[in-house]
This record gives sequence, C-alpha cells and structure tokens, in this order.
Amino acid sequence: MQQMHTYVPFLHELAETAAAHTRPLFRSALAIENKAGDGADDGIGDGLNPVTAADRRAEAAMRRLINDRYPAHGILGEEYGAENLDADWVWVLDPIDGTRGFICGIPLWGTLIGLRYEGEPVLGMISQPILNERFFGSLDSSYYWAGGTETPLRTRPCESIECAHISTTDPRLFTSQERLRYDRVENKAKLARYGYDCYAHAMVALGQIDCVIEAGVGAHDIEPIAPIIAGAGGCVSNWSGGSIIGGGQIVTSGDARLHALILEILSG
Repeated sequence: MQQMHTYVPFLHELAETAAAHTRPLFRSALAIENKAGDGADDGIGDGLNPVTAADRRAEAAMRRLINDRYPAHGILGEEYGAENLDADWVWVLDPIDGTRGFICGIPLWGTLIGLRYEGEPVLGMISQPILNERFFGSLDSSYYWAGGTETPLRTRPCESIECAHISTTDPRLFTSQERLRYDRVENKAKLARYGYDCYAHAMVALGQIDCVIEAGVGAHDIEPIAPIIAGAGGCVSNWSGGSIIGGGQIVTSGDARLHALILEILSG
C-alpha cells in the first residue's frame, strides 16, 4: 500500500487539469442543463439537477489524463459513468461537487478526486481552485495545501452534540424520516449551517466544523472525502456506523465521541 503515496503528485496534476476547465467558466454566462429531465433528480424537489459545460469538460479532461497515464486503472465519474471497475485501482471523480453553488458564483464548490484500491477508498482530494486550496490525504495522514505550501490537517475535539458545529447541504435532500432524525441532532447542536457541499467536509478536516450529515449521496460525493477525514483524525460512516462505499446516508465527524452520539440518534 506504500505505492498509494506515489499517486499524490498525480492528484495535484488532476486538480490542475480540472481547474483549467472550471476556473475560466466560473461566474461566466454559462448555460445550465438539467439532468432531472433524464430522470436524474437530485431529490431537492425543485425539479433541477444542474450540470454545466464546466462539469463535463473537467471530467473529460481528467479521464483522458488517467487513461493516458494509467491505462490499466478504472474510472467512476459523475458525468461519464464507469469503466474498468474490476481493476485494482479505480479513480472516483466528481468534477464539480456543488454545481448549484458554482452556477450562483459561490466559491465553496470543489473538484473531488478519489482513488480506490481493491474496492476501498484509500486516497482523496478536495480541490477548490478559486480559493486556491486543496485538502488531500490517505487513511494515515492528511494535508492542507494553499499556494504550494502544505500543512498537516487535524480535526478538533468535540465530545458533545451541544458543543458541536454541524452542517448539511440542504435539509430538503432528506426523506421525511431522515429529516426527523437529522432535526433531532440539529436541535441539540450549538450551530448548524447549510449549503457548503464538499467544502463542509473540508472544514471538518481543518478543525472548523465538527460534523456533516448527508443522505442520498453518490460514491463520487463521499469516497474521495473519506480518506481525508480519516487521515485528519476524524470518523466517516453511514448512519448505522457501517461503510460509506457506494454512498447513501453518511456522517463525517472530527471526534469519535461525537460521532458515536450522533449515530445513536440517526440510527435510532
């Protein structure tokens, strides 16, 4: 598994490749397509599941680079699907996690790049090219990158829900039963904020937010994030405390004690 760390420079290369396509189109007069028209509803209820040329161009460019450099590897991407998923090494891509924020000119979206080894997420990166920030890591160590300088990432201690700062992308993404369980957590929390997509998870790794609770996420939404949280000292699981592989209902927390308390509520 030491070989995994040899892929870190390639993570940065993929991030730069994606940024070359997303950065010029940010806050531009960009046409928006609606994937919900093809039945790909995002669950919010407004009939919109947006995708832009930036999403598609960035993923296509990353896929070309992976296929050129590592032709035996597999790829799972949000926009262009799966190829060679039986490979030992599989790249998991979300070119713009937070497309709604992107099209509103809010720089809290990110490009997610993950790597599975034999089915397990082992390496990941959240890249925010407008703020010139990257959060990346493996299961044993994670780092914050800004302008070429790296510093270790560490989550912060938080032993009670009453002291916790929590986040979710949008409560409307929950089913009615999921919303009831989430609200029980939020009603006890010190602070709750909405709308940050992958950037909220980055803030867990940075020690600024204590917990992120989501549901209905895809593999590309969480698998690149999971190694970063783990490497920073945090916890990632589904609402029952199990695996996040493939997505679904997920929780990331900076402190194992807080994670256990939140799971008691969400799995009850």
